[in-house]
Amino acid sequence: MQATYTLRVPLSPDPSSPAVAVEGLVMRYGDKVAVDGLSLNVARHTITAVLGPNGAGKTTTLETCEGYRSPHRGTVRVLGLDPARRRRDLLPRIGVMLQSGGAWSGVRAVEMLRHIAALHAEPLDVPMLVERLGLGECGRTPYRRLSGGQQQRLALAMAVVGRPELVFVDEPTAGMDPQARRTTWDLLEELRADGVTIVLTTHYMDEAERLADQIHVIDHGRLIASGTPIELTRGSGTSTIRLVVTEPFPADAPSSLSAALGPLTDVQPINEHSLLITGPADASTLAKISAWCEHHGVLPESLTLGQRTLEDVFLQITGRELTT
Repeated sequence: MQATYTLRVPLSPDPSSPAVAVEGLVMRYGDKVAVDGLSLNVARHTITAVLGPNGAGKTTTLETCEGYRSPHRGTVRVLGLDPARRRRDLLPRIGVMLQSGGAWSGVRAVEMLRHIAALHAEPLDVPMLVERLGLGECGRTPYRRLSGGQQQRLALAMAVVGRPELVFVDEPTAGMDPQARRTTWDLLEELRADGVTIVLTTHYMDEAERLADQIHVIDHGRLIASGTPIELTRGSGTSTIRLVVTEPFPADAPSSLSAALGPLTDVQPINEHSLLITGPADASTLAKISAWCEHHGVLPESLTLGQRTLEDVFLQITGRELTT
């Protein structure tokens, strides 16, 4: 794919300007505020991951960037254009991969891809794309009979076949087996190397850590953290301890253990049997955790010490797991 993917000449007079610029975006559904004064940028020729719990506002934000919704307040610019007012000019320059849907129920996979390719002036070579994404095995299968992973691969092919400058991909590897996931990752990285900008949403933390140059975390419609994967996980010399117990924790366990460990340590529940402890990790910390368990009659099943992962960071700053 590397040698065959050639970009159109960008229309923006300033190629150093952000591919996506969101400033003070507010979106409402009736009385509910879905996006609350959100501001973020996506640099050109990068993979940027937008993460957030379900209901955080990320889908509404991206639909606004794609031109499906108009801002209630604030501004959105995509490749220098207002996506609502200049949608006709913008559509030939972007690709959108939906998490589900986007193809007719009875259409065969390769027929659908050829149809989408025919709508573009200079599409990618369809047989090459079919081979690259392993669609040959299901090319004559009706869309409704494709597996979830095959539907995702077809959706990605449909999003990139028109040689877009910018691609929005929503859960690109949902339902895929490990080999198909890695093939998709390789393709996205090759597109970035060829100058394509990719905006990614995913519930897989390993996917975001592997692919993203920049990560934006959204919760309750607001931007709560931004940075590279290394910047977000490095912290300030902090480590993590995962405490897993045999019986459910007492209801006050997070606050009780936090008080025992002191103000430099953060304690978040993962589930009723697990706690994530973030902060200085030394022999004294481990001794305090053991003493707390003994005092509260809690039997540890495992105590795992390590550096913070992106999933740890997400749980710490949102207080919630990133679940599908």
